[in-house]
Amino acid sequence: MSTTLSRRTFATALAASVPILSRRAVAQTAPGNKPRTICYIGGYTQHGPPGGAGNGQGISVFEMNPDTSSLSPLMTYVDIASPSFMAMSGDFRHLYALSEIDDFNANKEGCVTAFSVNRSSGELTKLNVMRSGGAVPAHLSIHASGKYVLVANYMGGTVGVLPIHPDGSLGDPTDVVHNTGPRMPDRAADNPPGNFAISDHSMAHVHMVASDPSGRYVLACDAGLDRVYVWTLDLHTGRLVPAKTPFIAMTPGSAPRHFSFNEKGTMIYILGEQDSKVVAATFNPQTGEIVPQQTVSTVTPHFRGSTLAAGILLSPNGKYLYVSNRLGDSLASFHVNDDGTLNLVEEIWMHADYGRAMMFDPSGTFLFCANQRSDSVTSFKANAQTGVLDFTWNFTPVGSPTTFAFMNTI
Repeated sequence: MSTTLSRRTFATALAASVPILSRRAVAQTAPGNKPRTICYIGGYTQHGPPGGAGNGQGISVFEMNPDTSSLSPLMTYVDIASPSFMAMSGDFRHLYALSEIDDFNANKEGCVTAFSVNRSSGELTKLNVMRSGGAVPAHLSIHASGKYVLVANYMGGTVGVLPIHPDGSLGDPTDVVHNTGPRMPDRAADNPPGNFAISDHSMAHVHMVASDPSGRYVLACDAGLDRVYVWTLDLHTGRLVPAKTPFIAMTPGSAPRHFSFNEKGTMIYILGEQDSKVVAATFNPQTGEIVPQQTVSTVTPHFRGSTLAAGILLSPNGKYLYVSNRLGDSLASFHVNDDGTLNLVEEIWMHADYGRAMMFDPSGTFLFCANQRSDSVTSFKANAQTGVLDFTWNFTPVGSPTTFAFMNTI
């Protein structure tokens, strides 16, 4: 049976060093004789952002069937509030999960929890919890150097830089950068026809932060200011320094939400939440300059109604790009041409409601989608040659899911 925490109990558990597991799950975590694929899923819990509480319990851990993509429950970590985004370290020994809240401390910040990962069983052990540098963090990533966790604080409008200690735990932010700029329109002029959904442009809203593949630059999408910021990161001090061109202005009202780099770091694909469009741009790894080349819609020309683009993901072979559309409840697949531009292959029903994050399993065979309002995770088999997604008809019940992390056991 699963353990449920009150808000008071959560505050006590947050400071504990031993994770709280469901009793039934502990007996299932003994390591097997061959490598297994472990899937971690997070999302919104009852203790969530203002107006954004969900049905999740914490971090749910599953074993994936490599032939069918079905997920079997192993354990649930309930001593964490609204882990709406997670990132696994490159050596799979540490997992970092933010809590999308605004009451971690008196400064109304969110927080990030560091876990060590048992590579044989998939079990997590909490190392520590650190403030995120702003309110309601929505995204985090591990810098290419492996020395820092970068946090996008949505309501705080800030980027926090958290140092990673040798044992994998996190230190107090070495830098917190707050973006400022003029008030932007709530809707983009190039919205899909009949789109009545709006994106909050009342202030800075940093929605994603990550380094380019080389680690030379750090970029952030600010969905409130309609900008993509570019910095360098001083690896000794942990301070962000604006690049020669400190930001690129996107279409007013488009709400740039997430981005994805190609493997070489020479192309960047920037997803606009409000206008549901992808901007394909060249990226100069030497100067950090972004030059848009093409803008493509994530919905087909016949679409009418409200939609908000959510996730963007390149296939492991780099030949296809996938986008999830909330409200419109669709997945779009694009072919990546030799010059980096995009052609829409298809737009399909996601078989669920309000799909957000997507992630491939370690083999690159299956694409998983977290469907927040359906309280489910669905999977699709991806054709590496055509980019076509075939629905597996696997539904995994998870409360308000929004994020994934995968690992193969050893």
